[in-house]
Amino acid sequence: MPTPGVAPRKDARYADIRRRALDPRREPLPTRVEDVPDLPPGAVHALDEGLAALDLTLTPETRRAIEGHARLLLAWTSSINLTAIRDPEVVATAHIVDSLTAVEVLAAHGIGRFLDLGSGGGYPGLPLAAALPAARALLVEPIAKKARFLETVIASTGLTGTVEAAAIRAEALAADPRHRNQWPAVTARAVAPLADLVELAFPLLAPGGILIAWKRGDIADEVAAAQRAMHALGGGSLEGEPVFVAGLDGHVLVVVTRRGRVPDAYPRDPSVRRRRPW
Repeated sequence: MPTPGVAPRKDARYADIRRRALDPRREPLPTRVEDVPDLPPGAVHALDEGLAALDLTLTPETRRAIEGHARLLLAWTSSINLTAIRDPEVVATAHIVDSLTAVEVLAAHGIGRFLDLGSGGGYPGLPLAAALPAARALLVEPIAKKARFLETVIASTGLTGTVEAAAIRAEALAADPRHRNQWPAVTARAVAPLADLVELAFPLLAPGGILIAWKRGDIADEVAAAQRAMHALGGGSLEGEPVFVAGLDGHVLVVVTRRGRVPDAYPRDPSVRRRRPW
């Protein structure tokens, strides 16, 4: 149970940061974890419960990095729309624990390098990079101000040298021979329909590489469209991994494996994808 009198003070500090963020005369947003509030006890408890449900043990260093990321997210999010979730306890489950559901899948495939599409506020890429731990993770976020936030978190949580943020679109990255056909895994959470993710991820994946997409609810139509996309992009296979964690009911990790050669025409321009969806 939260300690009486502690959580309100922490919430008040976040509220003060939000008020200053909305003030045109506001001070610069914090760039160091030590300058933002600790997660309140309720959020720490929610994270503990989620980790237990995943049977996942984090080192103290990893735990500090993951919590520091969330603390900076909460401090920045009223100034830069990084997440619609402002409750630290909900952030712990809906963002952190949800992201970490893919640790087992990546570990089972022996994957130490991955690319995260549409990283936004850093979920799932940052927690996954810290928890694996990853040898290399590239967080692809085309919106420059969000990419700056990711760079701030990387620098302040000790992930520099392992994790990198790139303010670039996936279509441009796929045209770069340093990235096309090179990545063993691509992750994508709350980014796009599954068929679009297949089209964006397959050109970046090495043959046999996997796309992990976070989905929930009835995704039958998305799966059917993704099957058509896979067929056009050289073929592949698709499996669903249900998530059994309280607070994440109906969530599933869709694991898509690239098999064949991806035609050079993919991925298409976003405007073409809108005109000719799968």
